[in-house]
Amino acid sequence: MTDKDVESGNRQYHAQEPWWAGLGTRGAVVLIVLGGLAAAWAGAAPSLGLGSLPFTPDNPATAFYQSGTIIAIGAVILVTGFLNRRREGSERDRD
Repeated sequence: MTDKDVESGNRQYHAQEPWWAGLGTRGAVVLIVLGGLAAAWAGAAPSLGLGSLPFTPDNPATAFYQSGTIIAIGAVILVTGFLNRRREGSERDRD
């Protein structure tokens, strides 16, 4: 959906963008790095003998799942950005 309002019957809905929309390539790299740091943070607690670190779920699988989700979102944004640049470059070459 675009940023335009969608009319359905008597109501109008404004298309809501996800929180990661518009991050760009640098934002994608930051998400990937933060996801990796979050996974390292979650893995450090048991290996260092710490009970739990701040902002770490009690279940390590949950922490790894959440950090993996952040990494995946960053990877999708990064690859999409590269594919868009490649497509735009090939369109310029045809002209």
